[in-house]
This record gives sequence, structure tokens and C-alpha cells, in this order.
Amino acid sequence: MTTAAPVTATRRPVRRLLGQASWTAVAWLAALVFFFPVLWMALTAFKQESDAYTTTPHVVFSPTLSQFRAVFHSGIGPYLANSALATVLSTILVLVLGIPAAYALSIRSVRKWRDALFFFISTKMLPVVAAIIPIYLAVRDLGALDNIGTLIVLYTAMNLPIAVWMLRSFFMEVPREVLEAARVDGVTLRQEITRIMLPIVAPGIAATALICVIFSWNEFFFALNLTTVRAATMPVFLVGFMTSEGLYWAKLAAAATLACLPVLLAGWIAQKQLVRGLSMGAVK
Repeated sequence: MTTAAPVTATRRPVRRLLGQASWTAVAWLAALVFFFPVLWMALTAFKQESDAYTTTPHVVFSPTLSQFRAVFHSGIGPYLANSALATVLSTILVLVLGIPAAYALSIRSVRKWRDALFFFISTKMLPVVAAIIPIYLAVRDLGALDNIGTLIVLYTAMNLPIAVWMLRSFFMEVPREVLEAARVDGVTLRQEITRIMLPIVAPGIAATALICVIFSWNEFFFALNLTTVRAATMPVFLVGFMTSEGLYWAKLAAAATLACLPVLLAGWIAQKQLVRGLSMGAVK
């Protein structure tokens, strides 16, 4: 009877280690499953069309950069520039407008703030395809078709409701004691936002900005219907590889790989802030 307790005590760490190892293996397996399409796309970008368009996938092949050269010769530069300009400027506008709105709806309680929040999110309930005709007519009458400024305004309106909701949740996690101490010290409203609030919720702002970047960079419907040549973005450029002759799989994979790189790099650079931002409020 005296040896039962030590044996049980030694089994518990072993079970704990086995449980941690199993969950780690499941997490890695899920990550590989989700990452595999991206990996296969990148591998296909280094193949010849004869190796890419086959019934049996070719795992062993001679890599080549000819598909990337063909993509650059196809004039990818303006499309990348348009996407980058529309994404960066719309994200900046979203943060400029969303931070004061989220502050007012969280720290400085306004009247009927629940109605205001519902109004913000209700704008996302209308399908874009149902609003494209009036939007197209309004843009046409303003002479703003095929204009990058039109996409910036639409992307800002598209991302602003989600940004306000996200930023408000981050602002709600700021300790009220910190704000009360700052107000006792006589800080102004601008100083309270810029010197106290923004440094605390910086990870949340980074997470919100990255989500806005992803949504803007990948947006296709507005860019397809409201642009032609001058303001066309990367998703529109990718559609050009779908012709009546068929799909150019290797070139399309090369173009898609180049299109994914800016967002992947932005996520990799901001990954620490992103994890902190998405986990704000998870642990009290």
C-alpha cells in the first residue's frame, strides 16, 4: 500500500507529457493540412506547363523560373502597385476613422451606443452583389470608373464596420484605473488617446490592420466591376490567365505566389503583435 502513491505520482507526469505531445501532433497536422495548398501552389510555380497540367501530380521535376519571368513580362507591376496603394491607403483611413469611433463607443459612452454598433455591423449584412448596380451607377455618374480612389473609398467602407467592432473590444480591455489616474494628472483627450490608449492597444490595432489588409488585398468583386485597365488590382490580373484555350496552371501559380507574398510577409513581420492582439482579453 505504501508504493501505490509513488507509482501514481510518476504516472501523472507521463500522461501529461503524452497528452501534450498528442495535442502538439494534432496542431502540426492541422497546420500542414491548411498550408499544403499554399505549398503545392508554390511548387507548381516552378514547373513547366507540361509538368503542371497532368492527371498524375509530378512531385519530382526540374525547377525553372520561366513562369515568373513570363508573369513579369505580362505586366504585373501596375496591378501590384494598384493593389498596394488601395490596400495601404484604405487601411490607414480605416484606422483613422475607426479608432475615434471605437474609443467613443467603449471609453466615452455615447447615447444609444448599442444602436450605433448594430448600425455598423448591419452594413455587412447586405450582399455586395445586391448593391453593385447602384454603386456602379453612382460611380459612373461621378466619372470615377477605373479610378483607384474609388476602390480606396469602397475598401474603407467595407472594412470600417469590422474594424470598429474589433477595436472596441480591445479598448474595453484597458484598465479603467489607468485612465482615471491619467485624468487626475490632467491629461487632455488627445493625450489620453495618443499617449495612453494607443500604446496599450497597439497589438489589437496591428491585428485589426492586418485583417483589413487581407480583405482589401484579396477583394475581387469591386475591382472586377468598377475597373478596366488603369486601376485594376492583382485579383483581376490573376483572372487573365483563364482563357478560352484553358488554364495556364504554372503561370497562374507563379502569379498567385507573387500575389500572396506581400500579405504573407506582412503577417510574418507582425506575427508577434498579431498573436498578442488576438489574445487580448482571453486571460484576465
